[in-house]
Amino acid sequence: MGDLERLFDFIAEEDPARACKQLLSVRRALELLADHPLLGREAEEGRRELILSRGRYGYIAKYRWLPAEDVVLILAVRHQREAGYLEE
Repeated sequence: MGDLERLFDFIAEEDPARACKQLLSVRRALELLADHPLLGREAEEGRRELILSRGRYGYIAKYRWLPAEDVVLILAVRHQREAGYLEE
């Protein structure tokens, strides 16, 4: 997935070990969707959002669940700041 590679590269510039931990954590969270597709909150146009809180490095996973096929499609993974969520 291109988003995960991009996020890894961004974090790895400062701290490669943290980048590995962060992305492993994100991947594990995404794997939960296979058994719990309604875990994320409802979003626009039938999509859902899974909030992956990692402190300053939180992420938003946009996905769609196709119940007839029992398939979860990961549409995008973004850093919370990238996704339009700003620190106040």
